[in-house]
Amino acid sequence: MGNILSDLIDEKGWCVADGATGTNLFNRGLETGYPPELWSVERPEEITWLHHGFLKAGSDLILTNSFGGTRFRLALHNASDRTRELNIAAARLARKSVEAHFSISGRQAIVAGSIGPTGELFEPFGQLTHASALASFAEQAEALVEGGVDVLWIETMSSTEEVAAAIEAARKTGLPICATMTFDTATRSMMGVSPGDFAKYAVARGANFIGANCGIGPSELLHSIRGILAENVNLPLVAKGNCGIPAYVDGSIHYHGTPKLMAEYALFARDIGAKIIGGCCGTSPAHVAAMVSALNTTPVRDLDEAAMVAALGKAWAGVKINNAKGNSRHNRRGRRL
Repeated sequence: MGNILSDLIDEKGWCVADGATGTNLFNRGLETGYPPELWSVERPEEITWLHHGFLKAGSDLILTNSFGGTRFRLALHNASDRTRELNIAAARLARKSVEAHFSISGRQAIVAGSIGPTGELFEPFGQLTHASALASFAEQAEALVEGGVDVLWIETMSSTEEVAAAIEAARKTGLPICATMTFDTATRSMMGVSPGDFAKYAVARGANFIGANCGIGPSELLHSIRGILAENVNLPLVAKGNCGIPAYVDGSIHYHGTPKLMAEYALFARDIGAKIIGGCCGTSPAHVAAMVSALNTTPVRDLDEAAMVAALGKAWAGVKINNAKGNSRHNRRGRRL
């Protein structure tokens, strides 16, 4: 494949990505509903603080603070005219952080340009068209490339139409492309897509890395990865799961995952066959540090199914699985936290 991320995986055997953006910035004063993308220019020191935290914890790859950086998402905050500015700023902060970390530690890391969903529905359920989605993703992708990213990282998608538009836009830049979908509705995405169908679709459109992120918890995330593997995909797979199970406590979302749990999850992700392993919502640098330590000190091993269930719980326990597509078309996830 011949790109910086696949080269790292070939050399090391796996790659550790970073964790959450929103839940870590909430502890630094980010208010619920306020776009973290604006902090790339308003409070850049907080974004570099987060990047440095993950790099120090051992992340080989960090995502830019641009998950909600499409024109559509920024329009919700009257900032659509700042799309290029905010994405360039996010990329430059990540690049600066990686370079600073290298000067201190001598360890290289990769900058991935985060591209999240538009938050809009495609026709006929909404007004989004392929052309408008493509233009929006292309604008963001070009700005991220201008800011200095190594990889374009399409994440938390739920519809194949949006995956298609995002990959098409990313391909025009010539950079490697990662695409991940979120499977949080009884084994499927909110738009009814199965892991296997997503895998075939994304591969056919030219993604270099595919996988799953966010969702419910680590067990469900790994269930999705196995659904992708069932299609005999010959690409490095991404497992970027939430830090345990989300629950509302005292009016806000909290994640029950401990560093020990996330370390177990990282090992089982590697056992299953994932090559890029990270955390999503709720995952802090402390969790990533535990994951890195576990991966570095535990020899590669065969998957122990019973041990995985004992450590992470049974995937989709108590959930009625409905294999019909399209049951939750209007319930869209807001952003990666």
